[in-house]
Amino acid sequence: MTSPEPRLSRSEALHLQVARKLRNDIGAGILRDGETLPSTRELAKQWDVSVFTITEAMRVLTDEGLVVSKSRSKRVVHAPDQNRRNEIRLPQPQVIFVGGYAGSGKTELGRILAKETGWPMLDKDTLTRPVVEAALEILGLSPNDRESERYLTLIRPREYESLMAAALENVGCGNSAIVTAPFIREFNDASWISRTQAMFAGLKAVTTLVWVYCDADSMNGYIRQRGAARDGAKLADWPGYVASINLDFRPSAPHIVVNNCTSGEPLQSQAAELIKTVLGGEQP
Repeated sequence: MTSPEPRLSRSEALHLQVARKLRNDIGAGILRDGETLPSTRELAKQWDVSVFTITEAMRVLTDEGLVVSKSRSKRVVHAPDQNRRNEIRLPQPQVIFVGGYAGSGKTELGRILAKETGWPMLDKDTLTRPVVEAALEILGLSPNDRESERYLTLIRPREYESLMAAALENVGCGNSAIVTAPFIREFNDASWISRTQAMFAGLKAVTTLVWVYCDADSMNGYIRQRGAARDGAKLADWPGYVASINLDFRPSAPHIVVNNCTSGEPLQSQAAELIKTVLGGEQP
């Protein structure tokens, strides 16, 4: 885990952005061992990049042993360790809160942590999206709305309430948990952090705050590739969206920064380092 590196231009690191996203998907179990990857041309279309960029990204992953070429046109994922089951049980539950802007890689980090520890992965969108979309439609809003005042005041607080209730229920059963959401407002609110830490401390649990940093160019590539409808407004005015966020934002309490820029360490090695810190009882 490192401090944020200087931002890279899109042209300098585009193939590394592709390679990093695919590496993260393999580490998170989204791409499975033995799965055949789309063709070079299909990947180029998905990422809106050249065939050469995809070829270079595949070369990086092949050199790392994560992708194996079966023929000129067939590449498969090579991740036999995915089938290994890990389960870390602790006398004192640990709760890792992972925050970050859209497309920063917080969900991928959460999945990697969950796979390495066996702890439940509680992601806000996974837990609440179907209900949120239905509620937005009932209010006469787009199901993809995440910017309007009605969403922010009526629905967003309930999403986080549900997320925290799920985390508390797990901790009450003696389980540790990985909790992922943007947490922009929450991590900027010292009182929210204090209340949350006290609430979990009351259940004999230790909390760790993690912020996933990602530069704007990398986020743009990740968001375009995932193709989520809720990101449409951001991509329609990307310069305006970037101007509306603070890439230098950090939580207003002790925390760990994970750098998911293309220039940073692999997310997998940073996740392993994070787990060591948590298991060692070190404070960030």
